[in-house]
Amino acid sequence: MNSPAPLYYRDQQAWRDLQQFLPARLRLTDDTAPEEEFWNWRGHRVHLDRYPNPVAKAKVVLHHGVGTNGRQMSLILGAPLASRGFETIALDNLGYGLTQVKPGTTPSYDDWVDMVVDFLAYEQSRDDRPIVLYGLSAGGMLTYHVAAKAPRATLAGIVGMTFLDQRHRQVRDETSHDILTARLGIPLMGLLAKTPAASLKYPMSLAGKMSALANNPAAMKVFLKDRTSSANWVSVRFLDRYANYAPAVEPEEFDACPVLLTQPAEDHWSPHHLSLPVLSRITKVPVDTVMLDNAGHYPLEEPGLQQMQDAIANFVTKHTT
Repeated sequence: MNSPAPLYYRDQQAWRDLQQFLPARLRLTDDTAPEEEFWNWRGHRVHLDRYPNPVAKAKVVLHHGVGTNGRQMSLILGAPLASRGFETIALDNLGYGLTQVKPGTTPSYDDWVDMVVDFLAYEQSRDDRPIVLYGLSAGGMLTYHVAAKAPRATLAGIVGMTFLDQRHRQVRDETSHDILTARLGIPLMGLLAKTPAASLKYPMSLAGKMSALANNPAAMKVFLKDRTSSANWVSVRFLDRYANYAPAVEPEEFDACPVLLTQPAEDHWSPHHLSLPVLSRITKVPVDTVMLDNAGHYPLEEPGLQQMQDAIANFVTKHTT
């Protein structure tokens, strides 16, 4: 009999197994792990990893992609940025991590965007400190979608590991599991999303190029056994909306906040050129890129990890003081 899924990461083994592939300086113990809490949103219980710091001058909200979760963000960014004096919060969006989805609902990618917009408003209701939003993988484009939809002055900046507009054919072709999925599977999802089959689940590892998430084969074995991240199944409705979501503001008109791309140099899932269809069109706000040497899509490698942490800390300081 399978054991029940844990309610808290303190009771989960997967992230503990994964962190053995990180540099020793980034490995968490029970004493250094983030505080865990839940935020209620439209009947869902959203899991948060938080490193509270009431005297921090800024907050950094961390968002996973479609093959990761909030604790995996805490490992590579939440804890190290907290050690530099920032308050950090890592979200588990609907269907991922340890967030508990309201029974009887089938969230879509639109719900992901709306949830983060509302979470930022919730954080602003607690205090007026500036917030920077970071996203890994698909979470990078989500930071853009959130910034485009949220009220002005919600965010001081956005940072993405990549900015993938899935409406762009080359992006879809290169990031899908295979060309057949890109050209036929995604349109099929669009048709099924208009039927009762919208709630059916599909493994994300067959929709996207999940095998390229990490460059360490042993780490990939850990990822692909974790149903809260890479081994997750998502609904037909989610896949359809993820592939076809249109932002509230297109890049040519985006002027909400500065943008930073932290691009792993050895990213075999979403290399640098796939972010250019978005970033090359943003001209009304500063857009910077930092390459992460030796790092894969989910970065486990130095010096890329250190470069990422330094770049984000510098970006947050520059745009919040």
